[in-house]
Amino acid sequence: MFAVLITLLVSSLQSLASPFSPSWADYPSRLSPSSSIYDVLKAHGLPMGLLPEGVKEFRFHESGQFEVQLDQACNAKFESQLHYDRNVSGMIKYGQIGALSGMSAQELFLWFPVKEIRVDVPSSGIIYFDVGVVFKQFSLSLFETPPVCTAIKSESSGGAFRSSS
Repeated sequence: MFAVLITLLVSSLQSLASPFSPSWADYPSRLSPSSSIYDVLKAHGLPMGLLPEGVKEFRFHESGQFEVQLDQACNAKFESQLHYDRNVSGMIKYGQIGALSGMSAQELFLWFPVKEIRVDVPSSGIIYFDVGVVFKQFSLSLFETPPVCTAIKSESSGGAFRSSS
């Protein structure tokens, strides 16, 4: 009897969930085993262009934990430069990626690790990058398609990267 009551309570709560904030139970049914990382991003309300072309391999767990392996470390140009390490990982929730590692953004002449990325739900047309010292704002339209990434010639420690151009 108690198990039936719990089941009814859980199903009632799930039916009250907003369509703009789907529960984690919904994600596995919307993603097939042949889904790409770009499908995972779209299913979580995020633009495909957050990750560059050239994803060699990826892992995604129902908990939201993901890891992407690129062919090589590279830089992409939006309104400013973004750097992708060969391995990028984080925790995806609807409308945001937290605990992000392997991605850096250039501010002035310095590179800062991107710690979190989020979009407003419902969309305001803006995407926010938390780089620790500031939240960088970009037009969401810049991230509609995966960018072509330029391989970098060298990486130095401390978060500074030199582009190949």
